[in-house]
Amino acid sequence: MKILVRSLLAAIILIAFSLNAHAQASETATATATIVEPITLTNVTDMNFGNIAVSAAGDVILSPAGVRTPSGGITLPSVTGTVSAATFDVDGEANFTYSITLPAAAITITNGTDNLTVDTWTSNPTPTGTLDGTGYQLLQVGATLDIPLGTESAGTYTGPSFTVTVNYN
Repeated sequence: MKILVRSLLAAIILIAFSLNAHAQASETATATATIVEPITLTNVTDMNFGNIAVSAAGDVILSPAGVRTPSGGITLPSVTGTVSAATFDVDGEANFTYSITLPAAAITITNGTDNLTVDTWTSNPTPTGTLDGTGYQLLQVGATLDIPLGTESAGTYTGPSFTVTVNYN
């Protein structure tokens, strides 16, 4: 009888472990994705340092707000000409933030054989922007115009375009 009870008890334990060892559970999950408006950048206004009088080497800093500050042998005549920071419309997904990448290198603008350098790029906002509730923000870019000699010829100096890049954070 003892053997029968032990055998029965061993069988019950074996069945209990066997049931637990094969127990399993399942659940499902859902995959989703949200496609957002692509971020775009549109040039509104090109950069223009305006009229500059040169008596010696110097610089003109053009702020992102379009305010000029001369140094060295540079003066700003009362007839300013067209003065503007570069401006861009940034459009995309409402309330998203984005990073701003300004040119890493200087560009050279020329008039005949005379060269001026544009560098030290700045922006507003910087270094990131936030699109408003409609998905818009104005991006303004300024820079420094380097006049190396002070003997450069009178005339309009132009050069290659420069690239500003925006990316969602």
